[in-house]
Amino acid sequence: VKLSKSERSKVSKSIADGDDEPKSEKKKKKEKKRKRESKEDVAEFDDDVEENTKKQKQVNAEESEDDEEENATTVDDESKNDNNNETAAEDSNNNDTADPKDKNKPCKGNPQGVTRLFLGNLPFAITEPTLSAHLLDCVTHIKWITDKETGKFYGSAFCEVRNSKDAAKCLGKLNGSNLMGRPMKINYAPVRSGEEGDWPPRSRVITGGKVANAGGGQAGGSGIKAMSEKPEGCAKLFLGNLSYDIDDEGITKFFMGVEAEIKSVRWLHHKDSGDFKGCGYADFWNAEACEKAASLNGKNLLGRPIRIDWAE
Repeated sequence: VKLSKSERSKVSKSIADGDDEPKSEKKKKKEKKRKRESKEDVAEFDDDVEENTKKQKQVNAEESEDDEEENATTVDDESKNDNNNETAAEDSNNNDTADPKDKNKPCKGNPQGVTRLFLGNLPFAITEPTLSAHLLDCVTHIKWITDKETGKFYGSAFCEVRNSKDAAKCLGKLNGSNLMGRPMKINYAPVRSGEEGDWPPRSRVITGGKVANAGGGQAGGSGIKAMSEKPEGCAKLFLGNLSYDIDDEGITKFFMGVEAEIKSVRWLHHKDSGDFKGCGYADFWNAEACEKAASLNGKNLLGRPIRIDWAE
């Protein structure tokens, strides 16, 4: 079939229009594909960013833990060093007065460098080991103060300590402290003019009414001996310097004054004559009653200061 010129023109135009439509469609599809790929790229990037962020947080947390551990170790080391330094300083303080010339060196709390202390309001049952332990084991000499004539213990004493720092420590920490139920009094007692040759005494423990050494180490007068070291659980006492008029009733009433009930009493007599020796032993129901009774050491009983000591 032959087409006219005008018809051929219309067909060509229709074909041209049909080609344009497919080309437009392809362009739109490419645009959509490009957008979709772009979104996928963005999503993938976001995933990478999120993963990197998590990894960074984990790394930071691990580094933080390492830093904390390192800091803790550092602090612990510093603490140990401080403790070691304090111990070393304390040892240094204890050793720096080993030289006799530093014994009376002025220090904080003791500007005169005094090493002798007066001790007051002591219990009558006090012993040298008990007192030394209470005074931080720094005592070198003790003098129990007693009446020159009767030998009665006054409940006070002088003591010499190792150095001026120990004296300041005892006064600062222990003045007013409780010792066997009594608040102990402590004061500096500088050695007075004329006493330099007599203090510290030759013996570690002396007893009497004067500071000067006399009577084979006792400080004047007959004195009364300090009690010996107390045996564990002790419930028995030695009683000495008793009046010849003492009897069971009298000694029982004497100790009941401090609520110390006697279980039994045994008086000592001479084998040959049978005469009373002026001493004996008393058993108590328990260690507590025995300790109360011991507090009467040096107290007056029928005109004489009773001498009491621990017994086994």
